[in-house]
Amino acid sequence: MIAVDQIPVTVLTGFLGSGKTTVLNHLLRQPELNGVVAIINEFGEVALDHLLVESSEDRLALLDNGCICCSVRDDLIETLADLAGRRAAGTVPPFHRVLVETTGLADPVPVLHTLMTAPEVVGRYRIDGVVATVDAVNGARTLEAHVEAVRQIAVADRLLVTKTDLAAEDALARLDARLAAINPVATRAHVRNGVVDPAKVLDAGLFDPSARSADVVRWFDLASQAVNAPHHHAEHDCDGAECGHHSHHAHDAGVSSYSLIIDEPIQRDAFARWLDYVAALKGEDLLRFKAIVHVAEQPDAPVVVHGVQHVFHPPITLQGWPSADRRSRLVFIVRGIPRRIIENTLCKFAAVSRAAIQRSAA
Repeated sequence: MIAVDQIPVTVLTGFLGSGKTTVLNHLLRQPELNGVVAIINEFGEVALDHLLVESSEDRLALLDNGCICCSVRDDLIETLADLAGRRAAGTVPPFHRVLVETTGLADPVPVLHTLMTAPEVVGRYRIDGVVATVDAVNGARTLEAHVEAVRQIAVADRLLVTKTDLAAEDALARLDARLAAINPVATRAHVRNGVVDPAKVLDAGLFDPSARSADVVRWFDLASQAVNAPHHHAEHDCDGAECGHHSHHAHDAGVSSYSLIIDEPIQRDAFARWLDYVAALKGEDLLRFKAIVHVAEQPDAPVVVHGVQHVFHPPITLQGWPSADRRSRLVFIVRGIPRRIIENTLCKFAAVSRAAIQRSAA
């Protein structure tokens, strides 16, 4: 069960020079972010970026000498635990949200793992969402040259395309299409000089136990439509023995996205068994997984599940279905996992009949 008073954490990521610090600077000056602590990660001997952030020291915590990955995971845990302890003791000003800015070279997945698994953190914090900045001028070249940039986009809930005033319209349109191909379920916003509405960054909502059921189900409806829409990069999902008429997206660094809709209720234990199997077999390549599940044992209360590689967020039970549509919807962003493998494992381990699996939102 998720505690209602957990502090939401927004992870701000993006490749080198993509404008993260400029965006953070703008956000910290907005009244909506009063009472927010920013944790800024540095790479290198001397930390510099924090000098560029216009904020008082009591709103900043600095992790230096390494990217946010395994090398400083313990530092992040210690920082979050210390902040929560000082907040409870009243030795720091009250804060109600945390922003973690990663380095440009960082994979944000270890941050999400920390928030989802570290005992010192889980009871006190919850993931609000991942926001990635993308340079409108250099973004396409960056995606070609750096797999880290592709992974940052693939795991994001929201994308901020920065420096749009410096990019040609046709180039910007091509970049938008490419971002939509890599991650069709992330919302996108164009940003100039770091100016962005906090509402486009905060409260991604899927992992908030107080989120309205209708909003969550609407997200899954839109996500299913987005990842199954025809795209010019699509290619047939064939394995030689069989080839369906549906298609999936082939993207940068082997990243693809697709969704499945299941018409029949799923047994809780069977679904948990399937999750364990997929995490063990394909977890490294399961970049993001989100699902709203019709659990057979509780037909009137759908369950939302979120996974990042091997780790799954504790399931969130919604108060009820907001519409008559009670189908399970599963959304995947993966690296090199064919859709047919997911379908086969659902049938074998989750006891889902093949006839109940649909490949489109229709």
